[in-house]
Amino acid sequence: MTFFPNPYDLPECTLLGFPSEIDLSNADVVLVGALDVVDARRDRLLVLDLTRTHFMDSQGVRVIAGVRVRLPRPAQLRVAARPDGVASRVLELTGMRRDVPVYDNLAEAIGS
Repeated sequence: MTFFPNPYDLPECTLLGFPSEIDLSNADVVLVGALDVVDARRDRLLVLDLTRTHFMDSQGVRVIAGVRVRLPRPAQLRVAARPDGVASRVLELTGMRRDVPVYDNLAEAIGS
């Protein structure tokens, strides 16, 4: 079972931590949880925290793309992912970095 933490509301954004692994076995649960957050906090900046995600395949990209499509304007989506991590590499290889701003750490994602 995937542990999906509750979103953390900061004054400037909602922070949503992703699990350590995102693949076919848990992507649907992660997507549903993330979309619940999007629906509940429609007009806020949403930061997806992938800094602790050690494995992610194309299913993780599908989750982020689903969140991006569902997020209404004027809300914004940002991703925090370690630059040397798998999540960052997958986002680069799939071209998702062109569509979603990806920051090297949480502080940059929240503060930019």
